[in-house]
Amino acid sequence: MKTTFIYKSTTSCEIKGDFYPVEEKQAPLVVYIHGGGLIWGSRNDIMEEQVSLYNQGGFNVCSVDYRLAPEAKLPQIAEDIRDALIWLKERGKDEYDFDQDRIAVIGSSAGGFLALLSGTFQVRPKVIVSFYGYGDIIADWYTKPSMHFMKMKQVPETLAKQLIQSKPVSEVPIERRYAIYLYCRQQGKWNEYVSGFNPLIAGEKLRPYCPVKNIDANYPATLLLHGDKDKDVPYKESVKMSEALTSFGVKNTLITIPNGEHSFDQNMQKPVVVDAFRQVIAFLKENL
Repeated sequence: MKTTFIYKSTTSCEIKGDFYPVEEKQAPLVVYIHGGGLIWGSRNDIMEEQVSLYNQGGFNVCSVDYRLAPEAKLPQIAEDIRDALIWLKERGKDEYDFDQDRIAVIGSSAGGFLALLSGTFQVRPKVIVSFYGYGDIIADWYTKPSMHFMKMKQVPETLAKQLIQSKPVSEVPIERRYAIYLYCRQQGKWNEYVSGFNPLIAGEKLRPYCPVKNIDANYPATLLLHGDKDKDVPYKESVKMSEALTSFGVKNTLITIPNGEHSFDQNMQKPVVVDAFRQVIAFLKENL
């Protein structure tokens, strides 16, 4: 049965996680990080079918919130993920039964980015699984207007700013925030809204938040899954990450979903997705 906990409290909000246990004692733990461009989403975004698959595979699951942009900025968001891992290792082990030495971090889209970023922390997971994540936030795809999003109805900056709240939040549904992301992608301003830095002027300040530029030989074993028709996060982002990991001798596998689009894993009945999750479970069992 799911239980909810608070892993961090700030002056403005409590940041929570949900724990989905298995009966087996000292089973490994999967920490899930939701997507949403770092602008929307919550721990509740994890699909029940995916929780069941991980539980059936013998893994406890913990889905976590984090403060969202633009009210919070990227350094604070990264800090929240760091603190979630530290809390689980130092305090969570006293509240929940899991093997603290066998932790995997899994994320999708922006959550995949944060999962990859966790591989650069001092307290690192043992395994990382990135669903259509990205390792480079200062590349052209995220610093220039997106042709894909420019074809959609234009969002004025006034609307985007109206949706920003007066204090940091850690749970917001997509329908209340997507316009901010759409504006950012249409204008090439995601970095400014999310990090507070202009990448053309302060690119070096963003470099620590680019996983692909901060790999070392101790980076966790990594599984990357990406559709080759992704119009939001380019497929080449996972290719670049795989090549960089290989150059450092880090164990990694890239699973390409033919004709797969962004959020391909939402269709859990599709044979290619079923097979992808079979490989995810196998990778976790082999490396945890």
